[in-house]
Amino acid sequence: MSTTKIGIIGLGLMGGSLSLALQQSSTAYYFVGLDHNHTHEKEALDLGIVDTIANNLEEISQCDIIILTIPVDGIIAISNAFGTLDPKTTVIDLGSTKEKISQSIPPAIRANFVTAHPMTGTEKFGPSSAVSHLYQEKVVVLCDIQKSGTYQQTVAKELFERIGMKLVFMDAVEHDRHAAFISHMPHALSYALANTVMSQEAAESIINLAGGGFRDMSRIAKSSPNMWEDIFRQNKHNLLEAMESFQSELKKCQTMIEQEKWKELNHWMQDANRLHEIL
Repeated sequence: MSTTKIGIIGLGLMGGSLSLALQQSSTAYYFVGLDHNHTHEKEALDLGIVDTIANNLEEISQCDIIILTIPVDGIIAISNAFGTLDPKTTVIDLGSTKEKISQSIPPAIRANFVTAHPMTGTEKFGPSSAVSHLYQEKVVVLCDIQKSGTYQQTVAKELFERIGMKLVFMDAVEHDRHAAFISHMPHALSYALANTVMSQEAAESIINLAGGGFRDMSRIAKSSPNMWEDIFRQNKHNLLEAMESFQSELKKCQTMIEQEKWKELNHWMQDANRLHEIL
């Protein structure tokens, strides 16, 4: 059986978990890692996430499959730094925004790229956060797939299916609007909730009174600020629209409470309950 060489740029939660999942599915992979954080590179080697560390981007570009699991601004920078790639090389980015990434890939290597967004993750980061089951039975959105080469499309689909993911296809513009409401706005709200509580409550009160609801809603405020700053920047227009919609709903709630319209408030809450008929 021939060995497939997979290069992973970004050896944190997403890249590390992908490696562990693929290792469980087959022994026919050899993993080459690269990360700007040399401590993460050493940890990834020690944890068996990668077999070796590349010295530079040129070494990574020789791999059969290249996975980009770095902040979205970095994905654009790397895609423009590759130069030429072998026609059989498949590059898969796992960024949380897709439109600007898809548009920024140089035309000469656009067919090499598959722009994907696995709808999974945790607030943890670094190689030690990697888990083999992160992608299992989760959705991966493949965007602007018609711009990818036929060979690259097949490679990406087989890779994601191998680790147990469900494939969804979507236009990159459409993806970013949906992601703003489903993923990006909730992160903004979690950061806002955390800052609101910390500005009003003493640490002792937070520890003593914070129950499961607060912990669940504030959990993703632990996510990397550097990563989410890039995401907010790239999806600014859609995120602002989502935030305005949320503020409108919150204002409705505030007005009903101020005016003591309890029956209307109850109906408003019942409307929200319907979400769980979908999820």
